[in-house]
Amino acid sequence: MPERRPTNGLALMGYQLASRALPLIAPPLLRRRLKRGKEDPVRWREKLAEPTAQRPVGPLVWLHAVGLGEVLALRGLITAMADQRPDLSFLVTSTARSSAQVMGANLPANTQHQFLPVDAPQYIARFLDHWRPDLSIWSEQDLWPNAVIAAHKRAIPAALVNARITAQSFEKRKAGRALYRAILSRMSLIAAQEDGTARRLAALGGENIRVTGSLKSAAPPLGHDPDALRALQSALKGRTVWLAASTHAGDEAEAIAAQQALYQECSASLLILIPRNPDRAPDIEKALSAANLPHSRRSTALPTPADAVHIADTYGELGLFYRLAGKALIGGGFDDIGGHNPWEAAALDTAILFGPDTYNFAADYDHLTGADAALCVSPGQLAAALSDPRLPGMSRNAHALWQATRTALDPLATDLLALMKDTP
Repeated sequence: MPERRPTNGLALMGYQLASRALPLIAPPLLRRRLKRGKEDPVRWREKLAEPTAQRPVGPLVWLHAVGLGEVLALRGLITAMADQRPDLSFLVTSTARSSAQVMGANLPANTQHQFLPVDAPQYIARFLDHWRPDLSIWSEQDLWPNAVIAAHKRAIPAALVNARITAQSFEKRKAGRALYRAILSRMSLIAAQEDGTARRLAALGGENIRVTGSLKSAAPPLGHDPDALRALQSALKGRTVWLAASTHAGDEAEAIAAQQALYQECSASLLILIPRNPDRAPDIEKALSAANLPHSRRSTALPTPADAVHIADTYGELGLFYRLAGKALIGGGFDDIGGHNPWEAAALDTAILFGPDTYNFAADYDHLTGADAALCVSPGQLAAALSDPRLPGMSRNAHALWQATRTALDPLATDLLALMKDTP
C-alpha cells in the first residue's frame, strides 16, 4: 500500500481551534439530553472520554459507525477479520443511544461497545491513551476530524468502509472539500458501496478506493432471547403472524389498512408492528384505536388472542420478531425515507415486501427483485401482496442470496488486516 501524504490546510486548522471549546459545552449539553432520555443514564460519560470497560490484552481493532443500522452492519466484517486473526479483539464505537442498546444484544465474540467521545482534542487523546487501537475503521459517512487526525499522528492506520455518498449529499459536502481532503488523505484504504460513491469520494480527495458493495448483506443473523421466543410462540399458537418492521408513519398507515382487511377476514391474523422509533408507540395506538383494531404493547404485555396488532415498542428485539413471522413489510418505503435494510429479514427466512421509495437501498432491492427474492408493493396493495403465493419461494431465494454473501467480505478483511503493523 503506498504511503499517504496527508493534507492539512486552513479548514482543518479552523476546525481544530474551534473544537478546543467543546469541553466547555459538551457536559451541560449531554446532561440536558440525559434529562430528555436521549443519552444512556449509565454510560453517557463515555462521551466525555471516561471509559466503562478495560482494554483487552493483545491487538485491538477499533471500528466506528454512527447509528443502529451502520453498527449492526459491522458484525459481518468483524466475523471475517476474526476468522483470519483469532487473536484479535474489537472495539465498536457509535454515537446513537439506540445503537448501543441493540449492539449489546448482538455483539460478536471478543467485541466491546463504547460511545465515541465528543470530538475535542482533549477527549480524543484520553480515548486513544486508554484503548491504544492497532487499526481504526470508519464506516459510511461518520468521520470525526480530530479523531482521525489524532490516530494518524500515533501511526494508527485508518480505513473507511461501507462508504456511501449520494449525489445530493455530495453537493452539500463540496463546500467543505478542504476538510474532507484532510480526513480522506489519512485513509490508507477506502471501500465504497458502489461506483458513484467511489467517484464522489475521489472528488473529495480520497485515494486507494475500491468498490466492495454493502456490508449489510453479509451481516450475521440478528440475535434473540430464546426464553422470550418460547413465550411468544406459546402466546401466538394458532395465529397467522406478519411483521411491519422499522416503520414510519406512512408505512404504518399502509400496514394498518392491510391488517383491517386481513383481521376482518380472519381473526387469527396478527400484525406485529415494529416502529423505527419505539417512542412513537402512543401515536400508533391512537391510529389503531381509530381503525378499531384491538392491540397491545410489547413493553407491558404479551399479545392476547383478541389482539389484532402487537406494537413492539422495545429496542434490540428485531431478531426475535423475524423468527416469529414468515412475512415482513420492511419500513421506510412509503415515507420518502429511502427504505431500510432488507437483509436482516433475508438472513432469518422471512419473505420481504417493501414500498416504492427505497433509494437508500436501491442496489440491494434491485438485487433482490432481480432474483425474485422480494416484492415491491404499491400503495393500497399490501393486503393482497401478503397473500401472494410466490412469497415462500421469494423467502428461500432471499436466504440463498444472503448465504452467498457470507464469504464476500474475506478479501476486504484481508486487506484491512494487512494495514496492521503486527500482521503475521
